[in-house]
Amino acid sequence: MRTDTNPPYIDLPLFSVVLMLFGLSLVILYSASGEDMDRIMKHGIRFGFGLVLLVIFARIPPRVLLQWSPHVYLTGLILLMVVLAIGIIGKGAQRWLDLGFFRFQPSEIMRIAIPMMIAWILARTSLPPKPLSIFLGILVVLLPTVLVILQPDLGTAILIAMTGITVIFLSGIGWKLIFAALFAISIIAPAMWVFVLHDYQRSRVLTLFDPWADPLGAGYHIIQSIIAIGSGGFQGKGWLSGTQSQLEFIPERSTDFIFSVFAEEFGLIGVVVLLMLYLFLVFRGLMIAFYAQNTYSRLLAGGLSATYFFYVFVNIGMVAGILPVVGVPLPLMSYGGSSMVTLMIGFGILMSIARSKKIP
Repeated sequence: MRTDTNPPYIDLPLFSVVLMLFGLSLVILYSASGEDMDRIMKHGIRFGFGLVLLVIFARIPPRVLLQWSPHVYLTGLILLMVVLAIGIIGKGAQRWLDLGFFRFQPSEIMRIAIPMMIAWILARTSLPPKPLSIFLGILVVLLPTVLVILQPDLGTAILIAMTGITVIFLSGIGWKLIFAALFAISIIAPAMWVFVLHDYQRSRVLTLFDPWADPLGAGYHIIQSIIAIGSGGFQGKGWLSGTQSQLEFIPERSTDFIFSVFAEEFGLIGVVVLLMLYLFLVFRGLMIAFYAQNTYSRLLAGGLSATYFFYVFVNIGMVAGILPVVGVPLPLMSYGGSSMVTLMIGFGILMSIARSKKIP
């Protein structure tokens, strides 16, 4: 195997799909926001800023990212603590920091920081990892997860925990440890239900099984979303013609429930196209991981790819009524600054790893 000495900074297949998803996001956000051009402009500016960060991180060699990993992780932990102390409270949660010109959600940093830190730990030992390395990896996941739960933001906490555990899994741990972890989770879950979850969080889980039990309350979001998705049919109702979205029956239709608007207006055909783009995005990330030059790059690329998969899966599962409503954005499609910035940084890191890949 040899290393490509002069590859391009931008991975064209990955970059093309990112641009296509952003183009779709502009189309559907225009409809979902009630043709609000101000919101479209803000979304475009955030994407432009993210694009600059993508190019910057694509030019940073993986060996430098390796050196930065502990610092990025510690910075993320400190910011999560700052949020709990002086963060902005909105909709019953304390999740944001106000930077004056920009509201930032520090928990988004952990989507990148946790895979970086675990990859840093595991890259310093032989694989499969020793029990001490696995314990340190679990600790790396546990600390920010607890801080995010305290905000409270259970959905993001579960997702960043899943991302970190996936990186540990990719390192080649044995099945005995996997079954032991599943057994531990089965024991911890009842205690979390009683002592950790808030009443509204328990209500969301119970509503999943019977949303019609409270159609105007806890079940309203899921019911309206399912109606919108189902009414789209095969071809959809057409752009700007979705009744559920245009008549404002769908809540949070520019952010968490934007997939419902897309499915209603573009139908099954549009949904299949969108899912194929996301599938290619994840597949491309896994291919970059497969050809990565070293253990750190391989685990980091695999972890970032898993992050995208989990966020897409949870968001679509949430709005389709097969998972509880946890407030997770749809990558590149939902309106939001923090999510867009961290996504683009992640794509830049993947392109950096692709640039240093091994060539058969």
